[in-house]
Amino acid sequence: MSKFQKLNPSERLYNIPCPVIGLTGGIATGKSSASKILEEMGVSVICADKLVKAVYQKQKTKDYLSKHHPHVLTDSGIDFKQLRELFFSDDTIKSSIEALIYSQMPDAFITAFNQFNNPDFIVYDVPLLFEKGLDKLVDLKALVYAPQDAQIARLTARDNIDEKLARNIISKQIDIEKKKELSDIVIKNVGTLEDLKKEIKKGLNI
Repeated sequence: MSKFQKLNPSERLYNIPCPVIGLTGGIATGKSSASKILEEMGVSVICADKLVKAVYQKQKTKDYLSKHHPHVLTDSGIDFKQLRELFFSDDTIKSSIEALIYSQMPDAFITAFNQFNNPDFIVYDVPLLFEKGLDKLVDLKALVYAPQDAQIARLTARDNIDEKLARNIISKQIDIEKKKELSDIVIKNVGTLEDLKKEIKKGLNI
């Protein structure tokens, strides 16, 4: 039995047969960097953002957008700038499109999982682990952590925005200190990428 196992398959996200570690973070805490390091270490990683992008390319999604919001489609595909504006302009539309996307996530997840060769465990890189209630469906919750002042500094530098906007963006998610309390493993990211790799190895004991 895997050292990470806490749930039975019937209790686990999409009834996956092996343990799932939910990897999450806050904006600009370094979750994507941690995910990349894990992949480089040979760990089987599924990225929720990549699944969402794949679902947007499905014909079912394009047919829905073509019928209800044709202006967001171009000859080359979906105009995501227009789609974002649509999202923020109408909560009902946002909810409808999100429901369409999330209804296709199980198939996308299983397709990604089937690319692996009987892994002992997988890591599911998912930004909204707690916000979407997925924390109850994974064996372990791992948080890539940086204090809020570090988040703000990174976000302002990365996205070339002011501190007020950075704080507003960060406030839309569950507070990073609250996520820290809810997590089984806390991976601190306050130094270099090499430091982060050491923290990952220590936190997951791999």
